[in-house]
Amino acid sequence: MSTIELNEATFQAAVEDGKPLIIDFWAPWCGPCRQFAPVFEAAAAEHQDVTFAKVNTEDEQELAAALRIRSIPTLMVFRERVLLFSQAGALSASQLNELVEQVKAVDMEKVHAEIAAQESQGKTQN
Repeated sequence: MSTIELNEATFQAAVEDGKPLIIDFWAPWCGPCRQFAPVFEAAAAEHQDVTFAKVNTEDEQELAAALRIRSIPTLMVFRERVLLFSQAGALSASQLNELVEQVKAVDMEKVHAEIAAQESQGKTQN
C-alpha cells in the first residue's frame, strides 16, 4: 500500500480508523524529509496492515500547529485514537520497521485501561 495524504478535513477520520496510523510530517523544501521519503514508502509497501500517511506542513500549517509540530520530519503514531509515539527526526529503515512492530505489539486494552485510570484519578483530585 502506498501512503495517503492527510489534511485538516481527513485527519480525524484517519486517527479514528481501526488500523495503526503512522504519519510523516514533512515539507518539500526539507532535505532530511526528502531523504526519509523512500524509507517511509518502503515501509508502507511492506506493512499492509498499517496506514502510512503524510502531512505537508506547508499546505497544512494549521494542522501542524495544532499538533505542535516544531521541526520536520516528525513522525506520529496513533492506534485506536491514542497517540503512542511522536518524535522529530528521520529514522533508518530498520528503526522504522522496529517501530512498526512495536506499535503492532502494544496491548491496547491495557493502554485504554491506564488512560481511564488516569482520567478517573484526575477527576477525584479536582
